[in-house]
Amino acid sequence: MKKVIIISAINFFEGGPLSILRGCLEYLSEYLSNQYKIVALVHDTKLLNIKNIEYVEYKKSRNNWFYRIYYEYFYFSIFSKRIRPYLWLSLHDITPNVKAEIRAVYCHNPAPFYSFTLRTLFYSYQVALFSLFYKYLYQINIHKNRYVIVQQDWIRNKFLNMYGIRNIIVSYPNEPRILALDIQPKMRSKTTFLYPALPRVFKNIEVVAEAAKLLYEQGRSDFEVVLTINGKENRYALNIVSNYKDIPVISFIGLKSRDEIYRLYNEIHGLIFSSKLETWGLPISEFKHFSKPMLLADLPYAHETIGDYDKVVFFDPSSPQQLSEFMKAVMDGNIIYDGNRKVEVSEPFAKNWEQLFNTLLNPNTVANA
Repeated sequence: MKKVIIISAINFFEGGPLSILRGCLEYLSEYLSNQYKIVALVHDTKLLNIKNIEYVEYKKSRNNWFYRIYYEYFYFSIFSKRIRPYLWLSLHDITPNVKAEIRAVYCHNPAPFYSFTLRTLFYSYQVALFSLFYKYLYQINIHKNRYVIVQQDWIRNKFLNMYGIRNIIVSYPNEPRILALDIQPKMRSKTTFLYPALPRVFKNIEVVAEAAKLLYEQGRSDFEVVLTINGKENRYALNIVSNYKDIPVISFIGLKSRDEIYRLYNEIHGLIFSSKLETWGLPISEFKHFSKPMLLADLPYAHETIGDYDKVVFFDPSSPQQLSEFMKAVMDGNIIYDGNRKVEVSEPFAKNWEQLFNTLLNPNTVANA
């Protein structure tokens, strides 16, 4: 009888977290499903179509936190005693009450490290609450894990200081697969910048819109800024669209599929990523393969995500003026790049899913600091 691997991700439904789940299951399906029985606990099976995986759906998991707490701390205890998993990997921050030979938690939410303001409370009180709540949520059962997994070295240092744990693996997401397009689009006639981001207050979309406004008021109309919101998503998005809808160089295109984003990567001239809070920043990894200019927030996550790359400039994420100057330099062809080199990460360190699961499933592996 095959040993069982449980992948718990009952709260994933969009964006980077869903990409993490998909990448994890794709690796397990292709390389480990012949050795192990893979069971994925998910919110909605329609979001995934990966072979060799047994799915268990929890539709109520996102209804409210009562269901989430019930599943993680009560129901999964009973479930795990019945299934008897070899490895239980919780992909979404919470360390559940479960029985398993090996327990691990993947902490991808950087909320405890976000300095929220009154503005945050106005647009998304959930983010403000989570920044307080997650600090204590992470702490529950965290010492019962054989491994705690984070995506970047700066987060490992935060966890070391906050919780005093030393069994932390830094695990980079797999290199994104560059989707093949049947038709290679031509570059747009105007210099076009894209910021692909969900409308979350920490994504700091307004600094990009304000930079575009500054340039337009200076008489520049030979460029376009493309934002993947339309104002219907939430209060934060509505506020941005309301404030900048009359700036003709800004296009609000709404949420796009991954295929559509890749097509835009081909068409545009540069990527802007102004988020103030990320554990990775997937568009940075994706756009790196196109060898075009990137204007990134000057924060630790961006430096670690981009690694070795020459065509990059880092800007103060609170300064639309500085960002506008860099945008103008790209438009005029006289940009001076900062460049960047990869961060050297100490062990335990996994560069991809293969290395991560080799560490998790090897009982002789000893995690160190």
